[in-house]
Amino acid sequence: MSLIPDIEKQPQSVIKQFQEEKLAIALNYLSEHSFFYKKMFEKNHIDIGKIRKIEDLKDIPFTNKTDLQLYNNEFICVPRNKIIDYITTSGTLGDPVTFAMTDADLNRLAYNEKISFQCAGAKPGDTFQLMTTIDKRFMAGLAYFLGIRLLGAGIVRVGNGIPELQWDTIERICPDTIIVVPSFIPKIIEYAENKGIDYKNSSIKKAVCIGENLRRLDFSLNLLGQRIKDLWDIELYSTYASTEMATTFTECRFGCGGHHHPELIICELVDENGIPAKEGETGELVITTLGVEGMPLLRFKTGDLANFHYEPCRCGRTTMRISPIIGRRNHMVKYKGTSLYPPAVFDVLDNTPYIENYVMTVSDNEYGNDRIIIKVGLNSYSANIIKELKDRFRARIRVAPEIEICPIDEIRKINFPDISRKPIKFIDNRKYIDYHAE
Repeated sequence: MSLIPDIEKQPQSVIKQFQEEKLAIALNYLSEHSFFYKKMFEKNHIDIGKIRKIEDLKDIPFTNKTDLQLYNNEFICVPRNKIIDYITTSGTLGDPVTFAMTDADLNRLAYNEKISFQCAGAKPGDTFQLMTTIDKRFMAGLAYFLGIRLLGAGIVRVGNGIPELQWDTIERICPDTIIVVPSFIPKIIEYAENKGIDYKNSSIKKAVCIGENLRRLDFSLNLLGQRIKDLWDIELYSTYASTEMATTFTECRFGCGGHHHPELIICELVDENGIPAKEGETGELVITTLGVEGMPLLRFKTGDLANFHYEPCRCGRTTMRISPIIGRRNHMVKYKGTSLYPPAVFDVLDNTPYIENYVMTVSDNEYGNDRIIIKVGLNSYSANIIKELKDRFRARIRVAPEIEICPIDEIRKINFPDISRKPIKFIDNRKYIDYHAE
Protein backbone atom coordinates (compact mmCIF):
# COMPACT_ATOMS: atom_id res chain seq x y z
CA MET A 1 0.00 0.00 0.00
CA SER A 2 1.40 3.40 -0.99
CA LEU A 3 2.25 5.85 1.77
CA ILE A 4 1.47 8.73 -0.59
CA PRO A 5 -2.20 9.80 -0.95
CA ASP A 6 -3.34 9.26 -4.54
CA ILE A 7 -4.11 12.94 -5.18
CA GLU A 8 -0.50 13.84 -4.35
CA LYS A 9 0.73 11.79 -7.33
CA GLN A 10 -1.57 13.34 -9.95
CA PRO A 11 -0.73 15.91 -12.65
CA GLN A 12 -1.08 19.55 -11.61
CA SER A 13 -4.21 19.92 -13.75
CA VAL A 14 -5.94 17.10 -11.88
CA ILE A 15 -4.87 18.50 -8.51
CA LYS A 16 -6.24 21.92 -9.49
CA GLN A 17 -9.60 20.49 -10.56
CA PHE A 18 -9.75 18.47 -7.33
CA GLN A 19 -9.11 21.60 -5.26
CA GLU A 20 -11.72 23.59 -7.14
CA GLU A 21 -14.34 20.98 -6.31
CA LYS A 22 -13.29 21.18 -2.66
CA LEU A 23 -13.39 24.99 -2.81
CA ALA A 24 -17.03 25.00 -3.93
CA ILE A 25 -17.92 22.84 -0.92
CA ALA A 26 -15.94 25.13 1.42
CA LEU A 27 -17.61 28.29 0.08
CA ASN A 28 -21.09 26.82 0.50
CA TYR A 29 -20.25 25.78 4.05
CA LEU A 30 -18.99 29.27 4.92
CA SER A 31 -22.05 30.88 3.37
CA GLU A 32 -24.33 28.72 5.51
CA HIS A 33 -22.45 28.60 8.81
CA SER A 34 -19.93 31.47 9.19
CA PHE A 35 -21.38 34.77 10.39
CA PHE A 36 -18.13 36.57 9.50
CA TYR A 37 -18.00 35.31 5.90
CA LYS A 38 -21.75 35.72 5.31
CA LYS A 39 -21.29 39.40 6.19
CA MET A 40 -18.22 39.63 3.94
CA PHE A 41 -20.04 38.10 0.97
CA GLU A 42 -23.02 40.45 1.43
CA LYS A 43 -20.92 43.58 1.98
CA ASN A 44 -18.79 42.94 -1.11
CA HIS A 45 -21.65 41.62 -3.29
CA ILE A 46 -19.87 38.32 -3.81
CA ASP A 47 -21.81 35.58 -5.58
CA ILE A 48 -19.99 32.44 -4.44
CA GLY A 49 -21.53 30.56 -7.35
CA LYS A 50 -19.22 32.55 -9.62
CA ILE A 51 -16.08 31.51 -7.69
CA ARG A 52 -15.36 28.37 -9.70
CA LYS A 53 -11.62 28.49 -10.28
CA ILE A 54 -8.63 29.03 -8.00
CA GLU A 55 -7.96 32.19 -10.04
CA ASP A 56 -11.41 33.53 -9.05
CA LEU A 57 -10.31 33.77 -5.42
CA LYS A 58 -8.70 37.12 -6.23
CA ASP A 59 -12.23 38.60 -6.18
CA ILE A 60 -12.62 37.77 -2.47
CA PRO A 61 -11.07 40.08 0.17
CA PHE A 62 -8.32 38.76 2.39
CA THR A 63 -8.86 37.68 5.98
CA ASN A 64 -6.09 38.72 8.38
CA LYS A 65 -5.00 38.30 11.97
CA THR A 66 -6.79 41.48 13.03
CA ASP A 67 -10.10 40.06 11.80
CA LEU A 68 -9.55 36.98 13.94
CA GLN A 69 -8.71 39.11 16.97
CA LEU A 70 -11.62 41.54 16.64
CA TYR A 71 -14.35 39.14 15.50
CA ASN A 72 -13.17 35.82 16.87
CA ASN A 73 -16.57 34.36 17.72
CA GLU A 74 -18.00 35.29 14.32
CA PHE A 75 -15.68 32.72 12.70
CA ILE A 76 -17.08 29.80 14.72
CA CYS A 77 -19.36 27.70 12.52
CA VAL A 78 -20.70 25.16 15.02
CA PRO A 79 -22.73 25.25 18.25
CA ARG A 80 -20.73 25.20 21.46
CA ASN A 81 -21.69 21.60 22.25
CA LYS A 82 -19.83 20.41 19.13
CA ILE A 83 -16.54 22.01 20.21
CA ILE A 84 -14.14 19.42 21.64
CA ASP A 85 -10.92 21.36 22.01
CA TYR A 86 -9.96 25.03 22.37
CA ILE A 87 -6.59 26.14 21.03
CA THR A 88 -4.88 29.53 20.89
CA THR A 89 -2.19 30.89 18.64
CA SER A 90 1.16 31.79 20.17
CA GLY A 91 0.46 35.53 19.96
CA THR A 92 3.74 36.44 18.27
CA LEU A 93 2.00 39.22 16.31
CA GLY A 94 -0.30 40.49 19.07
CA ASP A 95 -3.07 39.05 21.22
CA PRO A 96 -3.47 35.28 20.88
CA VAL A 97 -6.44 34.07 18.83
CA THR A 98 -8.71 31.26 20.00
CA PHE A 99 -9.59 28.39 17.66
CA ALA A 100 -12.48 26.03 18.32
CA MET A 101 -12.05 22.47 17.08
CA THR A 102 -14.67 19.78 16.63
CA ASP A 103 -14.21 16.04 16.70
CA ALA A 104 -13.99 16.07 12.90
CA ASP A 105 -11.31 18.76 13.07
CA LEU A 106 -9.22 16.66 15.45
CA ASN A 107 -9.54 13.70 13.07
CA ARG A 108 -8.46 15.95 10.19
CA LEU A 109 -5.52 17.19 12.26
CA ALA A 110 -4.47 13.61 12.99
CA TYR A 111 -4.66 12.70 9.29
CA ASN A 112 -2.60 15.79 8.39
CA GLU A 113 0.19 14.84 10.77
CA LYS A 114 0.08 11.19 9.78
CA ILE A 115 0.70 11.92 6.09
CA SER A 116 3.19 14.64 7.01
CA PHE A 117 5.26 12.25 9.13
CA GLN A 118 5.05 9.74 6.29
CA CYS A 119 6.72 12.40 4.11
CA ALA A 120 9.61 12.18 6.57
CA GLY A 121 9.74 8.40 6.21
CA ALA A 122 7.89 7.54 9.41
CA LYS A 123 6.10 4.22 9.66
CA PRO A 124 4.15 2.08 12.13
CA GLY A 125 6.38 0.82 14.92
CA ASP A 126 8.61 3.91 15.04
CA THR A 127 8.96 5.71 18.37
CA PHE A 128 8.92 9.51 18.58
CA GLN A 129 10.23 11.64 21.45
CA LEU A 130 8.27 14.88 21.67
CA MET A 131 10.56 17.72 22.78
CA THR A 132 7.82 20.35 22.67
CA THR A 133 4.86 21.03 24.89
CA ILE A 134 1.48 19.37 24.49
CA ASP A 135 -0.24 21.66 27.02
CA LYS A 136 -0.74 25.47 27.24
CA ARG A 137 -3.46 25.41 24.53
CA PHE A 138 -0.82 24.48 21.96
CA MET A 139 -2.06 22.92 18.70
CA ALA A 140 1.24 21.46 17.50
CA GLY A 141 1.92 19.14 20.43
CA LEU A 142 -1.62 17.78 20.31
CA ALA A 143 -1.40 17.39 16.52
CA TYR A 144 1.83 15.39 16.78
CA PHE A 145 0.33 13.07 19.37
CA LEU A 146 -2.84 12.47 17.34
CA GLY A 147 -0.94 11.97 14.08
CA ILE A 148 1.60 9.55 15.51
CA ARG A 149 -1.20 7.56 17.16
CA LEU A 150 -3.05 7.33 13.84
CA LEU A 151 0.20 6.33 12.12
CA GLY A 152 0.55 3.40 14.50
CA ALA A 153 3.81 4.61 16.02
CA GLY A 154 4.77 5.25 19.64
CA ILE A 155 5.34 8.60 21.33
CA VAL A 156 7.08 9.76 24.50
CA ARG A 157 5.76 13.15 25.69
CA VAL A 158 8.80 14.66 27.38
CA GLY A 159 8.15 18.36 26.66
CA ASN A 160 10.64 21.12 25.93
CA GLY A 161 13.96 21.88 27.60
CA ILE A 162 15.67 19.85 30.36
CA PRO A 163 18.50 18.07 28.49
CA GLU A 164 18.98 15.67 31.43
CA LEU A 165 15.41 14.38 31.10
CA GLN A 166 15.72 14.17 27.31
CA TRP A 167 18.78 11.91 27.55
CA ASP A 168 17.30 9.87 30.38
CA THR A 169 14.30 9.19 28.14
CA ILE A 170 16.45 8.32 25.13
CA GLU A 171 18.49 5.85 27.19
CA ARG A 172 15.41 4.28 28.82
CA ILE A 173 13.01 4.03 25.87
CA CYS A 174 15.28 4.13 22.80
CA PRO A 175 13.15 6.29 20.47
CA ASP A 176 14.37 6.59 16.89
CA THR A 177 12.93 10.06 16.09
CA ILE A 178 12.85 13.37 17.96
CA ILE A 179 10.42 16.23 17.30
CA VAL A 180 12.32 19.34 18.26
CA VAL A 181 13.05 23.02 17.68
CA PRO A 182 16.41 22.64 15.86
CA SER A 183 18.34 25.24 17.89
CA PHE A 184 17.79 22.97 20.91
CA ILE A 185 19.75 20.14 19.29
CA PRO A 186 23.21 21.72 19.84
CA LYS A 187 22.28 22.19 23.50
CA ILE A 188 21.41 18.53 24.04
CA ILE A 189 24.60 17.58 22.18
CA GLU A 190 26.63 19.84 24.46
CA TYR A 191 24.99 18.25 27.52
CA ALA A 192 25.78 14.77 26.18
CA GLU A 193 29.42 15.68 25.57
CA ASN A 194 29.77 17.16 29.07
CA LYS A 195 28.23 14.06 30.66
CA GLY A 196 30.10 11.53 28.55
CA ILE A 197 26.98 10.29 26.75
CA ASP A 198 27.76 8.49 23.49
CA TYR A 199 25.09 10.38 21.58
CA LYS A 200 26.43 9.44 18.15
CA ASN A 201 25.61 5.79 18.88
CA SER A 202 22.26 6.45 20.55
CA SER A 203 18.94 5.16 19.23
CA ILE A 204 18.15 8.51 17.57
CA LYS A 205 18.34 8.36 13.78
CA LYS A 206 16.08 11.23 12.74
CA ALA A 207 14.92 14.71 13.81
CA VAL A 208 11.67 16.29 12.65
CA CYS A 209 12.42 19.99 13.16
CA ILE A 210 9.77 22.62 13.87
CA GLY A 211 9.62 26.38 14.20
CA GLU A 212 12.97 27.29 12.62
CA ASN A 213 14.56 27.01 9.20
CA LEU A 214 17.18 24.36 8.51
CA ARG A 215 17.73 25.27 4.87
CA ARG A 216 18.49 28.16 2.57
CA LEU A 217 16.27 29.00 -0.39
CA ASP A 218 18.35 26.69 -2.61
CA PHE A 219 17.57 23.88 -0.11
CA SER A 220 21.17 23.56 1.05
CA LEU A 221 21.57 23.40 4.82
CA ASN A 222 21.86 26.79 6.49
CA LEU A 223 24.42 27.46 9.22
CA LEU A 224 22.28 25.89 11.95
CA GLY A 225 21.44 22.84 9.86
CA GLN A 226 25.06 22.32 8.87
CA ARG A 227 26.27 22.75 12.46
CA ILE A 228 23.84 20.05 13.64
CA LYS A 229 24.82 17.73 10.80
CA ASP A 230 28.55 18.20 11.50
CA LEU A 231 28.04 17.33 15.17
CA TRP A 232 25.48 14.54 14.83
CA ASP A 233 24.92 12.73 11.54
CA ILE A 234 21.19 12.11 11.85
CA GLU A 235 18.48 12.68 9.23
CA LEU A 236 17.01 16.20 9.42
CA TYR A 237 13.51 17.05 8.21
CA SER A 238 12.09 20.59 8.18
CA THR A 239 8.41 21.30 8.73
CA TYR A 240 6.27 24.40 8.41
CA ALA A 241 2.82 24.87 9.91
CA SER A 242 0.60 27.27 11.83
CA THR A 243 -2.52 27.06 13.98
CA GLU A 244 -4.54 28.99 11.38
CA MET A 245 -3.64 26.50 8.63
CA ALA A 246 -4.19 23.36 10.74
CA THR A 247 -1.98 21.80 8.07
CA THR A 248 1.71 20.91 7.88
CA PHE A 249 4.25 21.11 5.07
CA THR A 250 6.98 18.52 5.68
CA GLU A 251 10.08 17.65 3.69
CA CYS A 252 10.62 14.22 2.25
CA ARG A 253 14.04 12.56 2.30
CA PHE A 254 15.18 14.62 -0.69
CA GLY A 255 14.93 17.88 1.32
CA CYS A 256 13.56 20.07 -1.48
CA GLY A 257 10.73 21.88 0.30
CA GLY A 258 7.65 21.09 2.35
CA HIS A 259 5.06 19.06 0.45
CA HIS A 260 1.58 20.49 -0.05
CA HIS A 261 -1.43 18.36 0.89
CA PRO A 262 -4.09 19.52 -1.61
CA GLU A 263 -6.92 17.71 0.14
CA LEU A 264 -6.40 19.94 3.20
CA ILE A 265 -5.51 23.46 2.03
CA ILE A 266 -5.48 25.85 -0.94
CA CYS A 267 -2.37 28.02 -1.17
CA GLU A 268 -1.76 31.30 -2.96
CA LEU A 269 1.23 33.63 -3.10
CA VAL A 270 0.57 37.37 -3.32
CA ASP A 271 2.86 40.37 -3.64
CA GLU A 272 2.88 43.39 -1.33
CA ASN A 273 -0.12 44.82 -3.22
CA GLY A 274 -2.15 41.64 -2.80
CA ILE A 275 -1.78 40.67 -6.46
CA PRO A 276 -0.98 37.01 -7.25
CA ALA A 277 2.78 36.58 -7.52
CA LYS A 278 4.15 35.25 -10.79
CA GLU A 279 5.54 31.72 -10.85
CA GLY A 280 9.03 31.72 -9.36
CA GLU A 281 8.53 34.98 -7.46
CA THR A 282 8.53 35.42 -3.70
CA GLY A 283 5.20 36.27 -2.13
CA GLU A 284 3.14 36.15 1.03
CA LEU A 285 1.41 32.85 1.66
CA VAL A 286 -2.39 33.09 1.65
CA ILE A 287 -4.37 30.00 2.64
CA THR A 288 -7.91 28.64 2.43
CA THR A 289 -8.56 25.66 4.66
CA LEU A 290 -10.43 22.63 3.32
CA GLY A 291 -12.45 20.24 5.43
CA VAL A 292 -12.31 22.34 8.62
CA GLU A 293 -15.62 22.32 10.51
CA GLY A 294 -15.15 24.56 13.57
CA MET A 295 -13.35 27.65 12.25
CA PRO A 296 -12.53 27.42 8.53
CA LEU A 297 -10.63 30.31 6.96
CA LEU A 298 -10.90 31.83 3.48
CA ARG A 299 -7.95 33.68 1.90
CA PHE A 300 -6.16 34.14 5.22
CA LYS A 301 -2.91 36.13 4.96
CA THR A 302 -0.30 34.28 7.00
CA GLY A 303 2.32 37.05 6.87
CA ASP A 304 4.94 34.45 5.86
CA LEU A 305 7.06 35.01 2.75
CA ALA A 306 8.02 32.03 0.61
CA ASN A 307 8.39 30.60 -2.88
CA PHE A 308 6.48 27.74 -4.52
CA HIS A 309 8.11 24.93 -6.52
CA TYR A 310 6.09 22.82 -8.94
CA GLU A 311 8.58 20.34 -10.38
CA PRO A 312 7.68 16.71 -9.54
CA CYS A 313 9.71 15.44 -6.60
CA ARG A 314 11.90 12.35 -6.75
CA CYS A 315 9.83 10.88 -3.91
CA GLY A 316 6.91 10.41 -6.32
CA ARG A 317 4.79 13.37 -5.20
CA THR A 318 3.74 15.90 -7.83
CA THR A 319 2.30 18.45 -5.43
CA MET A 320 3.61 21.96 -4.95
CA ARG A 321 6.51 22.32 -2.53
CA ILE A 322 6.98 25.38 -0.35
CA SER A 323 10.41 26.88 0.20
CA PRO A 324 11.92 27.64 3.60
CA ILE A 325 10.11 30.65 5.07
CA ILE A 326 12.09 33.78 4.23
CA GLY A 327 10.55 35.77 7.06
CA ARG A 328 7.35 37.49 8.12
CA ARG A 329 6.29 40.40 5.95
CA ASN A 330 5.88 42.71 8.94
CA HIS A 331 9.19 41.59 10.50
CA MET A 332 11.30 42.95 7.66
CA VAL A 333 14.05 45.26 8.91
CA LYS A 334 15.67 48.07 6.92
CA TYR A 335 19.12 48.48 8.40
CA LYS A 336 21.92 50.61 6.94
CA GLY A 337 20.46 50.24 3.46
CA THR A 338 19.98 46.48 3.75
CA SER A 339 16.63 44.67 3.92
CA LEU A 340 16.76 41.60 6.12
CA TYR A 341 14.59 39.25 8.12
CA PRO A 342 15.22 37.85 11.62
CA PRO A 343 15.92 34.27 10.43
CA ALA A 344 19.08 35.51 8.68
CA VAL A 345 20.28 37.04 11.96
CA PHE A 346 19.35 33.93 13.93
CA ASP A 347 21.31 31.76 11.52
CA VAL A 348 24.51 33.65 12.37
CA LEU A 349 23.86 33.52 16.12
CA ASP A 350 22.87 29.84 16.16
CA ASN A 351 26.15 28.95 14.46
CA THR A 352 28.35 30.87 16.92
CA PRO A 353 29.62 28.38 19.51
CA TYR A 354 30.31 30.86 22.32
CA ILE A 355 26.74 32.23 22.30
CA GLU A 356 24.53 30.49 24.84
CA ASN A 357 21.34 32.46 24.09
CA TYR A 358 20.19 35.73 22.55
CA VAL A 359 17.32 38.06 21.75
CA MET A 360 17.00 40.48 18.82
CA THR A 361 15.20 43.78 19.43
CA VAL A 362 14.22 46.26 16.73
CA SER A 363 13.16 49.81 17.56
CA ASP A 364 13.06 53.29 15.97
CA ASN A 365 16.17 55.48 16.23
CA GLU A 366 16.00 59.26 16.53
CA TYR A 367 15.62 59.60 12.76
CA GLY A 368 12.78 57.09 12.50
CA ASN A 369 14.99 54.38 11.00
CA ASP A 370 15.30 50.81 12.27
CA ARG A 371 17.75 50.15 15.08
CA ILE A 372 18.84 46.58 15.86
CA ILE A 373 20.21 45.53 19.23
CA ILE A 374 21.30 41.94 19.79
CA LYS A 375 21.54 40.91 23.43
CA VAL A 376 23.72 37.83 23.83
CA GLY A 377 24.55 35.52 26.71
CA LEU A 378 28.01 34.00 26.45
CA ASN A 379 29.38 30.66 27.62
CA SER A 380 32.95 31.89 27.07
CA TYR A 381 34.51 35.33 26.79
CA SER A 382 37.47 37.01 25.13
CA ALA A 383 38.61 40.62 24.89
CA ASN A 384 37.67 41.05 21.22
CA ILE A 385 34.47 39.06 21.25
CA ILE A 386 32.15 41.89 20.18
CA LYS A 387 34.40 42.77 17.23
CA GLU A 388 34.62 39.11 16.25
CA LEU A 389 30.85 38.74 16.39
CA LYS A 390 30.30 41.89 14.31
CA ASP A 391 32.75 40.55 11.72
CA ARG A 392 30.67 37.36 11.55
CA PHE A 393 27.56 39.41 10.82
CA ARG A 394 29.27 41.48 8.13
CA ALA A 395 30.54 38.33 6.44
CA ARG A 396 27.09 36.74 6.37
CA ILE A 397 24.52 39.56 6.07
CA ARG A 398 26.75 42.55 5.12
CA VAL A 399 25.81 44.66 8.16
CA ALA A 400 26.67 44.47 11.87
CA PRO A 401 24.00 45.29 14.49
CA GLU A 402 24.65 46.68 17.94
CA ILE A 403 25.73 44.00 20.42
CA GLU A 404 25.08 43.94 24.17
CA ILE A 405 26.49 41.23 26.44
CA CYS A 406 24.00 40.23 29.15
CA PRO A 407 23.78 37.52 31.81
CA ILE A 408 22.55 34.21 30.43
CA ASP A 409 19.75 34.02 33.01
CA GLU A 410 18.49 37.49 32.08
CA ILE A 411 18.11 36.50 28.44
CA ARG A 412 16.62 33.13 29.36
CA LYS A 413 13.79 34.94 31.17
CA ILE A 414 13.11 36.92 27.98
CA ASN A 415 13.27 33.80 25.80
CA PHE A 416 10.98 31.74 28.02
CA PRO A 417 8.38 33.82 29.86
CA ASP A 418 5.93 31.75 31.88
CA ILE A 419 3.02 32.20 29.45
CA SER A 420 4.99 31.46 26.27
CA ARG A 421 5.03 28.11 24.47
CA LYS A 422 7.75 29.06 22.00
CA PRO A 423 11.11 30.71 22.63
CA ILE A 424 10.91 34.47 22.09
CA LYS A 425 13.95 35.55 20.09
CA PHE A 426 12.58 38.62 18.28
CA ILE A 427 10.98 41.71 19.84
CA ASP A 428 9.62 44.48 17.60
CA ASN A 429 9.28 47.83 19.38
CA ARG A 430 8.88 49.95 16.25
CA LYS A 431 6.00 52.43 16.14
CA TYR A 432 5.83 52.95 12.39
CA ILE A 433 6.33 50.12 9.91
CA ASP A 434 4.84 51.68 6.78
CA TYR A 435 6.87 49.76 4.25
CA HIS A 436 5.66 46.37 5.39
CA ALA A 437 2.17 47.10 6.58
CA GLU A 438 -0.23 44.26 5.85
